[in-house]
Amino acid sequence: MPAPFKQLLLVFVLFIAVCHTASATTYISRLGTKIGYGVINAATGIAEIPKTVMVTKKTDGAGYAATAGFVTGLFHMVGRTLSGAGDLVTFFIPTKPIVQPGFVWENWDQETSYRKTWELLP
Repeated sequence: MPAPFKQLLLVFVLFIAVCHTASATTYISRLGTKIGYGVINAATGIAEIPKTVMVTKKTDGAGYAATAGFVTGLFHMVGRTLSGAGDLVTFFIPTKPIVQPGFVWENWDQETSYRKTWELLP
């Protein structure tokens, strides 16, 4: 085998190895991101109750917030906790969390909502 061909083959193999490593690192970092969303959302679901009460109080008043806001907060708590648990179980598929915002403390003045479709992490 001629020397230039060996060098070209070596460069090709190294190129393939570097590309594979780069994509594996990206995939692993996306897995870590999804695991992070899962752990944090499963643990902080309880914070949905005061958040929803505060958002409801600003829009509908204190009386409505104390009743319907509290019950809605309970539903959002269950939704965020189960969404976090689902992210932990399916961590090997790097998708964005179903619950929006991704963390309970993001956009504290916005009521929690849920995605209608699965979206892959960038």
